[in-house]
Amino acid sequence: MGILVGWLALNKFYLGYTKEGVIQLVLNIVTLGAASIIPFIEGILYLFMSDKQFDDTYVYGKKGWL
Repeated sequence: MGILVGWLALNKFYLGYTKEGVIQLVLNIVTLGAASIIPFIEGILYLFMSDKQFDDTYVYGKKGWL
């Protein structure tokens, strides 16, 4: 989701990070989309993580950003 629709911050909202999602949306609007590199990088990181590492970091650890 971060790679394809990160500019809409759907990856943040899907994980339950509403505050981070709103911040990402505002950044994308203010920077005219330049801030969409952040969810793109996050999407690549998500792809190369194991499922356990992803769960520990983003589901249980509630890490909102990179």
